[in-house]
Amino acid sequence: NVSGALCISQAWPGMARTIYNDHKRFLETYLTPYPGFFFTGDGVYRTREGYYQLTGRLDDIINISGHRLGTAEVEDVVNHHVAVAESAVISYPHEIKGEGKMLSFLLALLLLDSGYTQETLAAELRELISQKIAKYAAPDYVQVTHR
Repeated sequence: NVSGALCISQAWPGMARTIYNDHKRFLETYLTPYPGFFFTGDGVYRTREGYYQLTGRLDDIINISGHRLGTAEVEDVVNHHVAVAESAVISYPHEIKGEGKMLSFLLALLLLDSGYTQETLAAELRELISQKIAKYAAPDYVQVTHR
């Protein structure tokens, strides 16, 4: 059981070979971080049995009131709740807590198993995120959808 960056050791058909008009950026982004490997930009978790689970983009960061927070970190906490089948966290512009073009605050999109109301689940998830990460990470909006 280990987690880290997903890197690929061999080339494959159709893989990117450059970034248009910025080959230096391509090299710095995908080949320099882990010499000898292509860095995909994704985080990964590998089980003892050798199964891989993508955990999200390592560069998918939201700035909330000056705090940098990965969306995958919040999704991981939310996905441990018994009523949540799947989740996605996105940001939206906030007049007070945003920083120029930085997007801040969270909107969680959830698939809801039966037995919870939207209000009770939203309250439980905010509390869970507050306890496991921090109060500032709790979402302003929780959108619940049914399967």
